[in-house]
Amino acid sequence: MTSPVERIAALCVGTVESVSPDEIHVIIDVDAPQSVALNAGTPTGFPRINGYVLIPSGAGAVVGLIIFLGVERSAFPKRTGLKDFGLIDLPFPLRKLHVTPVGTLRSQDSARGAPYVLSRGVAVFPSVGDPVLIPTIEQLTSIVESEGDDGRLRIGTSPLASNARVFVDPDKLFGRHLAVLGNTGSGKSCSVAGLIRWSIDAARVQREKADRGGHVNARFIVLDPNGEYLKTFDDLPNKPRIFQVPPAGEGTSPLGVPAWMWNSGEWAAFAQAAPGVQRPLLLEALRAMRGGTEVVPTPERQIGTVVRGRLVQFRGLIARGAPAYTGFPGGKDAGENIQQTATDLEQFTGTAAEHVDVALRLAVDGLRTVAEQRRYTSAAGRTGFNDFGETHLRTVEQLLKDVEETLPQEAFASTFSEDSPIKFDVAALPDLLDTIARREGGGQAQFVANLTMRIRMLLADHRLRAIVIPEEELTVVEWLDSFVGRSNADNGQIAVIDLSLVPSEIIHIVTAVLARFTFEAVQRYRKLCREELPTVLVLEEAHTFVHRERQDVENIASPAQMCRATFEKIAREGRKFGLGLLLSSQRPSELSATVLAQCNTFLLHRLVNDRDQELVARLVPDNVRGLLRELPSLPAGQAILLGWAAAVPALVDMRRLPKEHQPQSSDPEFWNVWTGEKDRPISWKDIHDDWIA
Repeated sequence: MTSPVERIAALCVGTVESVSPDEIHVIIDVDAPQSVALNAGTPTGFPRINGYVLIPSGAGAVVGLIIFLGVERSAFPKRTGLKDFGLIDLPFPLRKLHVTPVGTLRSQDSARGAPYVLSRGVAVFPSVGDPVLIPTIEQLTSIVESEGDDGRLRIGTSPLASNARVFVDPDKLFGRHLAVLGNTGSGKSCSVAGLIRWSIDAARVQREKADRGGHVNARFIVLDPNGEYLKTFDDLPNKPRIFQVPPAGEGTSPLGVPAWMWNSGEWAAFAQAAPGVQRPLLLEALRAMRGGTEVVPTPERQIGTVVRGRLVQFRGLIARGAPAYTGFPGGKDAGENIQQTATDLEQFTGTAAEHVDVALRLAVDGLRTVAEQRRYTSAAGRTGFNDFGETHLRTVEQLLKDVEETLPQEAFASTFSEDSPIKFDVAALPDLLDTIARREGGGQAQFVANLTMRIRMLLADHRLRAIVIPEEELTVVEWLDSFVGRSNADNGQIAVIDLSLVPSEIIHIVTAVLARFTFEAVQRYRKLCREELPTVLVLEEAHTFVHRERQDVENIASPAQMCRATFEKIAREGRKFGLGLLLSSQRPSELSATVLAQCNTFLLHRLVNDRDQELVARLVPDNVRGLLRELPSLPAGQAILLGWAAAVPALVDMRRLPKEHQPQSSDPEFWNVWTGEKDRPISWKDIHDDWIA
């Protein structure tokens, strides 16, 4: 019978040579295993890149991840106890390895479960000369497996830990956002589908063990831009809800994202409304439409609209600085704007209440005085304006504020916000915009003409109308029941939204509305119920919708910018309300840095592009970057799991899905079609008919 000291000595494979917070250098003993260790209880590959070693310390054993193997030439073999060092002068090959400290393994009472428990971080670092041990099978299992509270979901096995099962905690995996990254063909889509399926299956087993009836109360909303997941989950007890662009196929529902559900930002991005004049008029029209009535044309309301619009304009000039109101054409434009403002307000004198009328007349006189102070007449009789100063514009701002303060709140307020999800007749919006612009006067109609034309042209496109003005109009409650899911997931745990045929003009807006509505729904659920409603939003091809910000874009918000901003907000705040993100992308270097920075767990499949590798390396802690060097050579189906959901970084052989359960993302079979092994008959007429339907 061997003693504990003898057992430890049998597992010793080297000695610590140097220690730093992120890397420990080890000299391997001359008589340590060359490729297979037989002293760990079962044949174990050693040494291996991404394998593990243990270094005993006062707080347990430091778990080290092997990131480098090498050989140095020594003048003598450094075997412990050898007395004749100086008698041998031939070069001697001495193996060494570098390890990254990733955690601490402690023993515990076996009655509580596994004999060892792994904790993150290293409290006590080893010292030079400390022994380095190869872990036993039990210790390897404790390092990789995290059963119990931290391991409810099995995702695969670890090929470098004797195929020990790899478990994760769904709360950590989805609660703090997950990024699944990898090139095409690396198994990325299968991992996404597997995580959804395995989560539901594991929850169902747990409910049955606890003798709890009902459905698994899970919510996965899959935004699928390539139509890969339409049949992936068909075998589940509760079939997924499938949504497609009308006309929808058999067993699917029409995808409808009514335009009345859009908020003001999405409308402005869709219509490309300029911030100066067009956007304020668009917001006023939306408030009126959601209120169910036309804008009340009282003098106070008309004055309020002009004053608010002009305040925005002049504050913008002040913010841009001297070039906006000096030189040419800055001085000329500023003078003409001041004169036009006076003219716009003068038409309302004598129409409003007495105290409003007094302020209005004072403002008109003051504005004209400011303009006259800078007016000049040349020798040829031409008139113009000298440079204005910030003081002049501040005077204009104060005159407008004086009028604003005399107006009743009703002149500005609306019963409904422009962002309230109140149904209205979208087709009537352009006409109302024209009416408001003509009523405001001052050349507003010419500014809004392009805006209304864009809205009319876009809404006239039958491809867009089928989605934004659907035939089957749902209420907000019906829409949430259908897309987000009913209480207790009675209509299924998964909603697959096929975006593959959504027209490019609106695909970013549609995606943004779907994500925002889901986010705001779970926000209000927590407000009312004081608890979160766990929901996972899955975004395939995330780089298409959450593209990194460009510095050369215009000030007008585009649909792509709006979509990115929506997901950035969800990434920052979704966790507080129970909304988790699962992002899948083959080009992480094109993803928004804000969204990636909020992902706390990464499942990394093969990545070949050097820019993608560099970005991922910057996102993970410095002490595990060596692990990422294996990314270009990972075979399909293997991935590196690291982050909050993984106790230690691990190479994982993901669980395999049967072919019928895999997303339809496999490579096209050119050869089998060419050789006639598989038939591909064509009916272009059927395709044409579906195209124009």
